[in-house]
Amino acid sequence: MSHSRVVIVGGGFGGLYAAKRLGGLPLDITLIDRRNFHTFQPLLYQVATAGLSPSDITAALRWILRKQRNTTVLLGDVVTIDASQKQIFLSDGKAISYDTLILATGVTHDYFGNDSWEKPAPGLKTIEDATEIRSRILRAFEAAEHAPDNVENEGWLNFVVVGGGPTGVELAGAMSELARQTMRHDFRGINPAATEISLIEAGPRILQAFPPSLSDQAKKSLRALGVSVLTDTRVTEISNHHVRLSSEKGNETLKTKTVVWAAGVRASPLGRDLAKSLGLECDRSGRIPVEPDLTIAGHPEIFVIGDLASFTHKGGKPLPGVAPVAIQQGRYVAKTIKHRVRTGRQNLRKPFVYINKGELATIGRARAVANFRKLRFGGYPAWLIWLFVHLMYLVEFENRVLVFVQWAWNYVTRNRGARIIAHGWKTDRETQV
Repeated sequence: MSHSRVVIVGGGFGGLYAAKRLGGLPLDITLIDRRNFHTFQPLLYQVATAGLSPSDITAALRWILRKQRNTTVLLGDVVTIDASQKQIFLSDGKAISYDTLILATGVTHDYFGNDSWEKPAPGLKTIEDATEIRSRILRAFEAAEHAPDNVENEGWLNFVVVGGGPTGVELAGAMSELARQTMRHDFRGINPAATEISLIEAGPRILQAFPPSLSDQAKKSLRALGVSVLTDTRVTEISNHHVRLSSEKGNETLKTKTVVWAAGVRASPLGRDLAKSLGLECDRSGRIPVEPDLTIAGHPEIFVIGDLASFTHKGGKPLPGVAPVAIQQGRYVAKTIKHRVRTGRQNLRKPFVYINKGELATIGRARAVANFRKLRFGGYPAWLIWLFVHLMYLVEFENRVLVFVQWAWNYVTRNRGARIIAHGWKTDRETQV
């Protein structure tokens, strides 16, 4: 007797946790991803700032699911979904049929209509993004060392991070520590401690998902690290040589060769195309509206989870695009599918309810903020909790050991051993952006 076919698109937190919970059931599961590995995205910024190596925060999908005999992992890019025929199509033309489809393709960068900014200001969503940003940061110091007398005019030691959410805050703090602590004795012609790092936020404060008191504490911690925090400030232009800003104080131009984008995200094109074909209206970030059980209206066989889903059934606002949401949704969908297998019915088991266990953001060494409902605090205790939580969420035990050892060594020595320029040195200094 043939088993029901479950296809999962996306090997991130939502897709992977759903797949892991479906092992051992009388199902034929196919997990498809454009990469053959799972990435622990919350620590991508540490790869981008040379604190960790890519292998520390990645694990091969086939290895993770190796013991699940009912699960097949495919490397492929899904380009089309035919909901009427219950088929997905890969970029190589291969068609795969499904009885149940789980979409967990996540999001990409959103430049709010200024797509030309993507080249001079890369975002941080993938390992490739992280290694590219790391190379740009390190190349800037190398270029400055080549012409130390002209560093100020060319802006090699000026770095700009756009977006004051957790990713932007973590990046800015880590970049400052890299320059002022790790690399302070590495060069002879320049002083890395003179590096200027600017964090730009269009809203009234950074970490807007946190209470104002913690936002203020994070801002003070960043300033203690030498980071300039500019709130109520919008970016109006990004080029290879400068960033133009606009605020109530007027317009300003920052000379810089290195800009990192952490200001916005939008859903993957696959999700938007599916919603259009089904006559659904996505939200402004391109996320697909879902029912209380995370299915698409009229299609109980299609689940949408993680950053791709717009779940507005609790409080009227979409859930945040963070790992705990995707993990809980992946587990919920797995339970729902188990319920369907057991009962043979597609009736609503019970609505999805997100349990917010708290929010954490790190600013740097021994600096973090924590928001656990009525318990709000920062500093060293929050940083220790941040370390523990992130270690526990790493998928593989081996990764936990590697990251723990690396963190301990970095803490004692203040060294960042992954200072690798992976994309090579370019002889034309004007193209190093």
